[in-house]
Amino acid sequence: MKPPLTHLVGSLVFCVIVFAGFYAWYMSIVDMSASVAKIQDQIDAKTATASRVASVQAALAEIADSEASVQSYFVPEDGIVPFIDSLGAYGKSQKTHVNILSVSSGSVGTHSVFTLALAIEGPFDATMRTIGLIEYAPYDLTISGLSLEQVDKNSWHANLTMLVGSASSSPSTTGMYSNASDTPASLMNSTTARPKVPQLR
Repeated sequence: MKPPLTHLVGSLVFCVIVFAGFYAWYMSIVDMSASVAKIQDQIDAKTATASRVASVQAALAEIADSEASVQSYFVPEDGIVPFIDSLGAYGKSQKTHVNILSVSSGSVGTHSVFTLALAIEGPFDATMRTIGLIEYAPYDLTISGLSLEQVDKNSWHANLTMLVGSASSSPSTTGMYSNASDTPASLMNSTTARPKVPQLR
């Protein structure tokens, strides 16, 4: 074999080896790129899932806040005493006397309600203002009956019956408070007013 042919064969073998090495390196890069792309897709999918979870959590938190806000306009069974306290506070603020005559629980359609009967005594203007404060109290409240009579020159007596939305159904408790002596001692405590919601019909 002549030396030039040997050199040619050696060069060809070297080129084949280099090409094979380059091809192997290229295929390795392609495989790594595919793996990286797959991992990136997984990261994007998990990021999107995390974003959706965060959105759902934010929506649930907003719903919970809205539900709590709505529920605050209803009087729960264990919240009747603070509610009665607030009625007394309205009277005190207008220099009238609010006397709770009776409280009972029941329902109107599918809605649970408390039925309250109360008497208000004081000067005419103050008595009417007290009725107005009660009517627009921050609760789901409807006045179902009202009578007004003059006791003497500077004193008026109003009988008021109203329905107040309750947060949950409960057995009838007619006669829970039957007269003024049964009214809680804290009847004249103050309360904080909130916006009124549509009345329960």
